[in-house]
Amino acid sequence: MNEINLKTKIEGLEKAIQEHKADASRYEDQLKETTQQLKDYNKPELTGSQLDDVYAAIEGATEDFDFNDSGNYNIEYGIDYDGRVHCESLELSSHCELNEKIAKAVCDLFKEVPSNEEGEADNS
Repeated sequence: MNEINLKTKIEGLEKAIQEHKADASRYEDQLKETTQQLKDYNKPELTGSQLDDVYAAIEGATEDFDFNDSGNYNIEYGIDYDGRVHCESLELSSHCELNEKIAKAVCDLFKEVPSNEEGEADNS
């Protein structure tokens, strides 16, 4: 093979690699979608309003909890530099972040299905 043939072959191989990268990307997207479908396959189905109800229940429960009550925590004692013993406590500054994390964890247990006008799952 001469230099021109080798350059042509290299260009052809580079084009083939680019085409296969595009195909591989499409396959990866399909794989992710199908994997998620498999994860969702046996999950119980809830409508959007049912998911809202789960969220509201979690939100209500966490709002009623007193996060500033040290009796709700394991207490750890500390010693200051001057030798005084003190109780160190944790305070949750915002329950909204906790609500989001709990709701996301619960919602991840279910898959959302479209609902009809009456709020029931549309199984058609």
